[in-house]
Amino acid sequence: MNAASASDATGAGGIISSRAWDAMREIDRGPAMLEDWARILFIHYEVDPAALQPQIPYELDTFDGRAFVSLTAFHGHGLRPAFSGAAGRFFFRPAQFPFIMNVRTYVRHENEAGIYFLAEWIPNRIAAFCGRQVFGLPFHTGRLAYRHEENRAIGEIEDSHGEGRFAYEAEWPQEAQFATAESGSRTEWLLERYAAFTKQGSRRRFFRVWHPAWPQTEASVRIREDSLLRNTGPWFDSAQLIGANYSPGFFDVHMGRAWRLSDEEKVWASLPAHGTKG
Repeated sequence: MNAASASDATGAGGIISSRAWDAMREIDRGPAMLEDWARILFIHYEVDPAALQPQIPYELDTFDGRAFVSLTAFHGHGLRPAFSGAAGRFFFRPAQFPFIMNVRTYVRHENEAGIYFLAEWIPNRIAAFCGRQVFGLPFHTGRLAYRHEENRAIGEIEDSHGEGRFAYEAEWPQEAQFATAESGSRTEWLLERYAAFTKQGSRRRFFRVWHPAWPQTEASVRIREDSLLRNTGPWFDSAQLIGANYSPGFFDVHMGRAWRLSDEEKVWASLPAHGTKG
């Protein structure tokens, strides 16, 4: 399944995505970076908020009083500065990472909903170093091997320093129709997130992303090995696997610059709140 073009659908695909586009255009003045995100598998766990909050330096965002942690495993291609075209792809080749897996939870700051990464794995040491320094992302390196096909996904992630392994299998109907999540649903709440908050030492930062609302379908998933997750913290002791979603993804996903939170407190207060359900 091919990825769609985000730039061909500017502002389209759902209220939350449209609000995210407004923030990207008006506050960030457009994207700083572009990347293609393809063949994305989301795997969701429900977690006791009391078990998770001590690990998270932001207020948890909850749905019906429950907290969630999701894994996203996908192919990343063509990371480059937004203004650079083919030349940017060439000069950014040393920082490319064909596979990425992140472990994220859902948080709020002021009136803005977003995500917070507990951990991320990529196979490129240069990209991992840059991501930690520029965005404060908790990058680790590892061996990642995916085979995401028309209606089946198989993947395995192994930490470079022996901190565990995660392996999964997922499938969805061959005739599945990819559609945006229903407004107000838990699926929309889990998938439609356009800000990421980070903390490295005492530095708290965030950055925005934008793409149209995810075209997605539900997937059944089986976890074959989860020691990598267990090593991300005690939250996993209370975690319950609740399902998965698959999306073909997008070309030209927009990524904004990294902001220090202190630079933007007054701006965040003026943004329209994203739909959440506490």
